[in-house]
Amino acid sequence: MKAKLLGFLLVAGLSATAASATADDVAGVFKVVNGGVSVLRQGATLPATVGMAVYQSDQIVTGSDGSAGITFEDNALLSLGPSSRLALDRFAFNSTTHDGAFETTLSSGKLAVVSGKIAHHQLDAMKVRTPSSILGVRGTKFLVEVGGS
Repeated sequence: MKAKLLGFLLVAGLSATAASATADDVAGVFKVVNGGVSVLRQGATLPATVGMAVYQSDQIVTGSDGSAGITFEDNALLSLGPSSRLALDRFAFNSTTHDGAFETTLSSGKLAVVSGKIAHHQLDAMKVRTPSSILGVRGTKFLVEVGGS
């Protein structure tokens, strides 16, 4: 009887840990989705919806009629225009200290940003890569556009 109870508690504890690890990995949430917007996640393509979580290593792709707005855990706001491809390379945020890292790659399209607590707290902790440059963000609003080839 003790072995069964211990086994149950162990499995329940592992399940709770796995669930909280997933919740802790959330980097942001889609607040606006218009037209064709999809998320490439772990080899799967998912349609983006308002309220859907965004995770580190997700790629967000907008169609020619698509646009999206995402609010991140550090209160950064990102807006993607039509025909855009954005990879969330790294997102780490400590809500107590405001330390973290926020790194993205914009391969194509337009990205408008209002930086959040990470960029305001640590210089160069937020970076946006494009095919021709790397932007180090120091707490500001900006727009990045990458033209098609």
